[in-house]
Amino acid sequence: MSDEARHQIGARGERRGLMMILSSPSGAGKTTLAARLLASDPQLNLSISATTRPPRPGEQEGEDYYFKSIAEFERMRSVGAFLESALVFGNYYGTPREPVEAALSAGRDVLFDIDWQGAQQVSQRSPNDVVKVFILPPSRVELERRLRARKADPEEVVRNRMAKADSEISHWAEYDYVIVNDDLDESERRLKAILTAERSRRDRQVGLHDFVRRMLRDS
Repeated sequence: MSDEARHQIGARGERRGLMMILSSPSGAGKTTLAARLLASDPQLNLSISATTRPPRPGEQEGEDYYFKSIAEFERMRSVGAFLESALVFGNYYGTPREPVEAALSAGRDVLFDIDWQGAQQVSQRSPNDVVKVFILPPSRVELERRLRARKADPEEVVRNRMAKADSEISHWAEYDYVIVNDDLDESERRLKAILTAERSRRDRQVGLHDFVRRMLRDS
């Protein structure tokens, strides 16, 4: 089947979408890889989180986050409106369930930039729709160098991020795929290859049975 035919099958919703989760310690390159993947793939949508923290300068409602009051966030959580949620540095964050499930049903894929705790929660709720990728730095020394090269965080924040990195890295074995981000271009190629392979899984192509039956009938 041609690439065009495969695209049409997906566009008609005959392939259920997937959730690709990217996790890593801060500084490993996850955010850069996510941005590259989103820019190159129109079939991939970024999951927008809800949060109780106030908007930062330039952030837009519905584009960066869904900004909620604590009362509204807790109400949503009580009725199961989140795929995952967590308290981080005094603010709540969560992934609204409805837009993600609508995208999956329409055959679109959703990219998540969340930590290992969020990945566990999403996997428990939707185990058949999730692909988990952990991004590792080439070394701990390189990770610290990257954090310091940002020149955006004070020394105390860098130390805290490095201390947290050890805990985050310890969960690497819970993921389906692991990429050591030594070369950004190569890591991007590997990430795209994972997405292509997962989209081609037989159990995700929900229209494949009828497609093959029609093909055999018409032969």
